[in-house]
Amino acid sequence: MSITIRIATRDDITHIAHWNSAMAWETERKVLEPAVITRGVTAVFDEPRRGFYLVAERAGEPAGCLLITYEWSDWRAGDFWWIQSVYVVELARREGVFRQLYEDAKQRAKQSGAVGLRLYVETENERAQRTYTGLGMERCHYFMYEAEF
Repeated sequence: MSITIRIATRDDITHIAHWNSAMAWETERKVLEPAVITRGVTAVFDEPRRGFYLVAERAGEPAGCLLITYEWSDWRAGDFWWIQSVYVVELARREGVFRQLYEDAKQRAKQSGAVGLRLYVETENERAQRTYTGLGMERCHYFMYEAEF
């Protein structure tokens, strides 16, 4: 089945917010507040410096997305592109949707002069880790820490 990738538009906000909520539930059993996630997704469109979404379509229907955000690296004098908020609808999984999203993001990153792509993954999500390794990504030597407010 044909998969196409495009830059998301404001018309995609409802899908993206829904998919983010589904992903939070599937990966962490976390329920997101609909108004908050919708505001968060909309903010990306309001401030392009935050990043952008890519949407995958399969047979003309939205089938998944990912968010690209930027991290400045003073060591490399360039941006790393972070892949976040990855979601593929259940019926389209294992059909190459994420692979196409990743390849599109990778090409865009190279064309923009980014210094690399990064993402984080749940430590227990071995299936996703195998997918990322299969795409040529390497596990890095950093641990991630956070402080929420």
